[in-house]
Amino acid sequence: MRILRTPHRIGILCLTAFLSFKSFSQPGKFNIIQDPKFETLLNEKRKINSSITVNDRYKVQIFYGTNEEAKKTLSTFRREFRYLDGTIIYSNPSYKVWVGTFKTRIEAERNYKEILKKYPNALLLRPNK
Repeated sequence: MRILRTPHRIGILCLTAFLSFKSFSQPGKFNIIQDPKFETLLNEKRKINSSITVNDRYKVQIFYGTNEEAKKTLSTFRREFRYLDGTIIYSNPSYKVWVGTFKTRIEAERNYKEILKKYPNALLLRPNK
């Protein structure tokens, strides 16, 4: 019986020693350091994804030409029409500026009339249809 008691006591001693040591782990709080441009990039990606997946929406094309002029036109448009979003589409060899994402033709035509006052060459279109 003496042989059986010794391993039992050693096991309890080892278990007690193991549990009595301080355990060091990671703190419960952590800070994520993130570049502020990441959120801007993520928002742009969301806009691109939403425009790709929704093909049955109406858009208004306000410009057709070079990349530099397209960027200028889009920035001017965003200042004038803050409630509408716009994007630049590359169509070989030119760039197009498409604005708005309208569910119905009636909604698109209402906005088209307002846009036409500032951009007389604007076109109402339905991409991929």
